Amino acid sequence: MSAPVKQLGIVVAVDGSPASNAAAFWAARDAALRNIPLTVINAVATPTTTWPPVPYPESLAVRLEDEGKKAIMHAMKIAEDAMPADRKVTIGRELVYSSPAPALIKMSDQAEMIVVGTAGRGLLARGVLGSVSSTVVRHAGCPVAVIRDEELPDPQDPVLVGIDGSAVSEHATAIAFDEASRRGVDLIALHAWSDVTTEVPALDWATVEEEAQRSLAESLAGWRQRYPDVTVHRVVVRDRPARNLIEQAESAQLVVVGSHGRGGLTGMLLGSVSNTLVHSVRVPVIVAKPASSS
Repeated sequence: MSAPVKQLGIVVAVDGSPASNAAAFWAARDAALRNIPLTVINAVATPTTTWPPVPYPESLAVRLEDEGKKAIMHAMKIAEDAMPADRKVTIGRELVYSSPAPALIKMSDQAEMIVVGTAGRGLLARGVLGSVSSTVVRHAGCPVAVIRDEELPDPQDPVLVGIDGSAVSEHATAIAFDEASRRGVDLIALHAWSDVTTEVPALDWATVEEEAQRSLAESLAGWRQRYPDVTVHRVVVRDRPARNLIEQAESAQLVVVGSHGRGGLTGMLLGSVSNTLVHSVRVPVIVAKPASSS
């Protein structure tokens, strides 16, 4: 029996920028595919939400509220137009008085997914991921989708998932199979079985590769039974996972990877592979979290 849908469904943050427009479009399509609600939010961050608080003219608050409402209404129009006529879902809206990242992190406990936009892959974007999206990816309690302000990929392209045998990787696999099934596309399951960059003479690489193929097939077996409509292509490489995922992403419509939860050191440092991907690829990336955090 599937778990009940969380109250807010898919939450998308908007601010009227091209990146947030792309996020609204993608989030609406995904909500329609899942048949769950969509919640569009804008965070009004007046100086009173900073510390220490500073005085500001009342006209500033009025202007920020007005801009937030306009951004929400514009995004709702984008979302409505993005949904197929026969697959409309409820669209909610919220204007919150907070800095964006804390608001989204708080809402993530009642969301199936948080969707955020970020700028393209220029030099600055690669070096510094937008502060809101970066913080939300690190600390949210549910999966986070990061959408570029670039043209969305071909909807016939496959979904790509990175698999490493961990518990969070299993959660990423679940998301990837569900997305591929709903979209009616193939799934590429990639496992990099070595981070070693130099030869190790005593190691029988052929045997290691055979074992990696077997382990990957076993980890996918249950999911293939659950989703018989999804054609799976297994890819095992002896190389660093991030580089191969980036290469494979060029012909995918969506990448799904795992990252650690919110506590301690793992909460402060986004896993290196997922971190590299959200900075580097042009297609949407969903970063899964441990099942206990979602």
